Amino acid sequence: MSRLFSTGSILGAGGSSKMASNFRKVTHCIFDMDGLLLDTENLYTEVTQSIADPYGKVYTWEIKQAVMGLQREAAAAAIVEALGLPMTPEEYVIVSTEKINQLMGSCKMMPGAEKLIRHLHENNIPIAVATSSGADSVEVKTKNHQDIFNLFHHKVMGSSDAEVKEGKPAPDIFLVAASRFPDKPNPDQCLVFEDAPNGVTAGVAAGMQVVMVPDPHIEEDRRKQATVVLESLEHFKPEMFGLPAFK
Repeated sequence: MSRLFSTGSILGAGGSSKMASNFRKVTHCIFDMDGLLLDTENLYTEVTQSIADPYGKVYTWEIKQAVMGLQREAAAAAIVEALGLPMTPEEYVIVSTEKINQLMGSCKMMPGAEKLIRHLHENNIPIAVATSSGADSVEVKTKNHQDIFNLFHHKVMGSSDAEVKEGKPAPDIFLVAASRFPDKPNPDQCLVFEDAPNGVTAGVAAGMQVVMVPDPHIEEDRRKQATVVLESLEHFKPEMFGLPAFK
């Protein structure tokens, strides 16, 4: 099975020098967190279904795909409406946050994430996190991975950051993340890593190239905006974007 895909083309795991020349060289990298760096998406599904169960509702893949990457309040409103839950979005946030805090402390890093982050940091490539999660949620999820997350120059947490006016799929979070690097790179100098279609849309809208590592269930037409689609971060080749290659 091919492991590396570019928009409209399929590449083998080794890539292609001809195709790679079509990618812009970048100097900075911005990472989503949930489902991209941390294996949290199944836990989110578990939490949501546990809230829906008493009302006989099913949190389907179609609903999940639509809300992936949204900020906390927007996701809560979409879930409550889609499932017809007898609660307000604010009540949903309270209940789900409590359950999330109980589960998320045990989440694991996604395959290839730690290796890539350490590689970029060791090669002095500026890196940041841009997550729709709030600061409280990020603290819980990253508590067992502080050695990794301390390598990021900064983290933008959309659900609790006043500068992020609109959540994904709006570009705000990635533009804010870029602006907080000391040298304030232009958007086209930044490479975004995402797993969710809403996040990919946001990165593209920000004028950035986007590496997508989607859930296998995400439909093909919801991957098309990405610059490159990978099965796993393990298959990312930094040199395709002018970054230092793995040794």
